[in-house]
Amino acid sequence: MGFFDRFSAKKPEPGPTPSNGAHEPVAGAATSSAGGVKPKLAAAREKLAAHDLPGAMALYEEVLAGAGDRADVLVAISGDLGSHGHVAEIIELIAPRYDADRHGPATGLNLLQAYLAVRNADAAQHVLDILFTLNRPELEDRLHGFSNAIAEILMSPDQVAAHPSGGAPSDAAKIGLITISKPIWFYGLDALAGQILPPKEGRLRRIAFAQLALPGYKPADPNVPTPEDELGRLSRALPLWFAETFYFCPSYIPVAAIGIKTPPGGPAENHHVVFAGEWTTENLRQLVETNEGGLDYIVTGALRVNAGDYELLLRIWEVKTFRERKTFNVRWTPATADAALTRIHAELRGYMEWSPASAAFAYIIPVQPRPWLETLGASLGLFLAEKSILARDQLAPVAEDLSAAALRAPQGEAASLAYLTLRTRAAKLGFAVPEEATLARSPVVLQAQKSVV
Repeated sequence: MGFFDRFSAKKPEPGPTPSNGAHEPVAGAATSSAGGVKPKLAAAREKLAAHDLPGAMALYEEVLAGAGDRADVLVAISGDLGSHGHVAEIIELIAPRYDADRHGPATGLNLLQAYLAVRNADAAQHVLDILFTLNRPELEDRLHGFSNAIAEILMSPDQVAAHPSGGAPSDAAKIGLITISKPIWFYGLDALAGQILPPKEGRLRRIAFAQLALPGYKPADPNVPTPEDELGRLSRALPLWFAETFYFCPSYIPVAAIGIKTPPGGPAENHHVVFAGEWTTENLRQLVETNEGGLDYIVTGALRVNAGDYELLLRIWEVKTFRERKTFNVRWTPATADAALTRIHAELRGYMEWSPASAAFAYIIPVQPRPWLETLGASLGLFLAEKSILARDQLAPVAEDLSAAALRAPQGEAASLAYLTLRTRAAKLGFAVPEEATLARSPVVLQAQKSVV
């Protein structure tokens, strides 16, 4: 486990547009006439003209639910929002969906200008880096102009005064990362490492799975830390699941990177972080620099929910060039969650050439991943609380998590081991724990049951 400070993915604050000749208003675009998309975009544009932003956003959500991967749709929405001055909404709707290779530069330019308008230099630099990798000579002069605009923001008096030495004020809250280097449910079973963890040898690829961003996430009270909710848990549990899977592959050394916020009051008040924006290139560099041995790949992404419909976007970055190599996208409802998560998990494994490790402990990918994510999220919370990294009031109801994990325990060795470490950790922290659950029958589970007593 490792820890480093000053990782930041702040939600953009509204601000004046940089005054740079190369920075022009966000451009509009023609809309598609296929499948009813055009009438909805036209209706949304009319609502914008009538100053009905909520009505327009509702229509945009409808369009994006069915056509959110179309370049013409993204450029039309970003252009219309920008021309009416709603740059924050461009970031909310477009940033989680934009893929330069699929959607081209037009939407990227609109998004870049939106980040410049709210003076988010890190995010603007991230988009600019992506646009440069498209190798479009006709855009080079314009992109260099945007680079100058970013430099102006970084050197502006308000930025320098706020952070004169490039760091945060000493009395400011600090954002750090915890890197989980083994399956989260393994911690506490170190004596059984030889029976559970596969050997790692030869040329290994290092991969990090970053906590997911939650664009558009609105807590009840942003100034009052509350116990993690469903989306917050998913944003941490999904990278834990991917990292766990890749640990049981002979070719990879994985870690999961999870955010923690330390208020001015100190570590005793630590609480979970929700990243409102996706990781920037600078964030990725910080992660690489603080990970022992470096990294070859980083997987970032964003998670959104609208009226019960969930959408997950994953981006695979090659660290050598800091270029996106692949994106994956999946949508689900509560009824289809297991099938959708199984599919994107399989797509990720296939692209990264995952293969199972030949070890005594056979890691089996769960048939029902959605409940398994609850176990992983609960395990992380109790693990961080036990290490005094997370305040106890940040934990979801422990009794409910224990009860659900107990019901899943008989489903396999990993589920049984996860229940054992979860129950043991809860007891150490003083929580009431249930009687022993029914466990999977295997020698390693029996040994683990004896070792955690």
